[in-house]
Amino acid sequence: MSGKISLFPASSRAGRKLARFARKLTRREDGSTLIEFGIVVIPFLALLFAIIEIALVFFAGQVLETAVADSSRLILTGQAQNGGFDQTKFKNEVCNRLLALFDCQANVKIDVQKYSSFGGANLSKPLDNNGNVDTSAFGYNPGVACDIVIVRVVYEWPTFVRYFGLDMADLPSGKRLLMSTAAFRNEPYGATPC
Repeated sequence: MSGKISLFPASSRAGRKLARFARKLTRREDGSTLIEFGIVVIPFLALLFAIIEIALVFFAGQVLETAVADSSRLILTGQAQNGGFDQTKFKNEVCNRLLALFDCQANVKIDVQKYSSFGGANLSKPLDNNGNVDTSAFGYNPGVACDIVIVRVVYEWPTFVRYFGLDMADLPSGKRLLMSTAAFRNEPYGATPC
């Protein structure tokens, strides 16, 4: 007796053939690369797409911040007030500064309000009790010289990677709320200082 234990009875011819075939399969390694790739490819692609999406969200947020800062300067210096701007005209100024990443006319919402103090200003996200975006209180009041003004611009950014805990959405609709806020006191663009 050789001391080897076989799963197949060596007495039959079919058993010997099956034993040889089983030994051949255990020695072959040419399919291991494909199996290893199959195990690694799904998490790798998920991570790759999540990194791309995070980069896009941060880039879009920075573009929105820059557009709001540049457009708010029109209110800060009195150009918007002297130019007869309304909410639509100010929104067009913001949209002119945004890249093609945004569906500006349909989805960018703008709120411009004057306040008596910085402490009393509303800087919160415009969400209702269910976590949805509520812009019903948005308006356009750029104030006059020396007024404190808060400009809030919101955009619902669509997200795509929602699996493996990599979801960036913070709204029930599966989108991410991008919001940019500018708080400032209007310059004394009139004759009298503040």
